[in-house]
Amino acid sequence: MLKQMLIIAALLPAPAFAGAFSPPEGCSTYMTVQSRQCRVSNHYTCSADAEGDKWRADFDQQGPFFLSRINHEAEWVESYDLGEGVVRQTLDPNPSDPASFSELLASGTDTFQFNLSRDNGERTRVNGFDTLTGRSVTIDGVTLQETQFEFTETDQAGVVLRQSRGREYIHPEMRIFFSGPSEWRGSDGDFLPMDGSPVEFMFPGEPGFEATEPLFDCDPLMTQALPDATPVPAAFRPGKTPDFSRAGAPALSGDNASPEE
Repeated sequence: MLKQMLIIAALLPAPAFAGAFSPPEGCSTYMTVQSRQCRVSNHYTCSADAEGDKWRADFDQQGPFFLSRINHEAEWVESYDLGEGVVRQTLDPNPSDPASFSELLASGTDTFQFNLSRDNGERTRVNGFDTLTGRSVTIDGVTLQETQFEFTETDQAGVVLRQSRGREYIHPEMRIFFSGPSEWRGSDGDFLPMDGSPVEFMFPGEPGFEATEPLFDCDPLMTQALPDATPVPAAFRPGKTPDFSRAGAPALSGDNASPEE
């Protein structure tokens, strides 16, 4: 647990709010993604982790709010909701149908069924699928493959807590997911549209790399531009909503998990 607390602490000091992300010791940032819904994500890897593990730290206008780790198969391994009190969620051992990025690439479809546990004692079950649509899209010079997904999360009694369906994007070489247009079932039972699609990708040495100030779909009265960047005024301010897509571990929680990503 000490390792996890050190990772979280590395995201919280005041310098993180000044526009420069600094990953924990022994880790290195490899990509920054500015997305819709007022979110910027810094993706990094750590030398002490298993090969293929990847972290993602999400920031909104108030600072860091979600931290997640996936493995080589893009399984949700662990996530941290950094809201009022840090809540950790982890993937239970021996899932009945593990999520598999390899299976998705090989067959075009991957199903998954697994359990998640929070450190407050809550346990949930997730069922769903990802399938390639056969279409590709290029965003800011990065070519991604489009997927269709659907998942349902229930409590241990089978009561539905959350449902989502829609489109996402994958990068086969990076082996990660990015959010896309989707629908999430609200508390009233209706599906509500959301779109956390990536808008800009920054890599080491490029302007905006390791930024912590989101630029797109933010409150225009609060948005501050990064150096050499122009913010886009927002249509809405969605609040501190983690990316539950396969882009990262859900606080299913969901980036996009999501369920990063």
